[in-house]
Amino acid sequence: MSATRINPASMGGEPAAYSNGILAPAGARTLYIAGQIGIDGKGVTASDFVAQCRQVWSNIQAILAEADMDITHIVKTTIFLVNPADYPSFIEVRKETLQGHKPASTLVYVSGLAKPEWKVEVEAIAVK
Repeated sequence: MSATRINPASMGGEPAAYSNGILAPAGARTLYIAGQIGIDGKGVTASDFVAQCRQVWSNIQAILAEADMDITHIVKTTIFLVNPADYPSFIEVRKETLQGHKPASTLVYVSGLAKPEWKVEVEAIAVK
């Protein structure tokens, strides 16, 4: 079972880095992943933005693996960034992690996250 990307031609076709919509197949299992921040297994948050991004995606991949899923099962992400200047770095890490996979995606700039040292948070929905 695989999800179908929905990118109407009337909207300009498929965006470069994401899909406008994802149609999950009937009977698919759905995994809702809470917002992940750049904390490792020891509770340490890196001060570097890129390191936080890599940890976020690592945490998401660990959750997916526990559910017998992988990155290609993500159908939706919501990204929260504190600093708009971090956007290019986030996109680079996202590209290297998703390797061409294009889930539906929303990115929002926020004034802060739950702790001041957190610079990025990503939540995801996956189906298989």
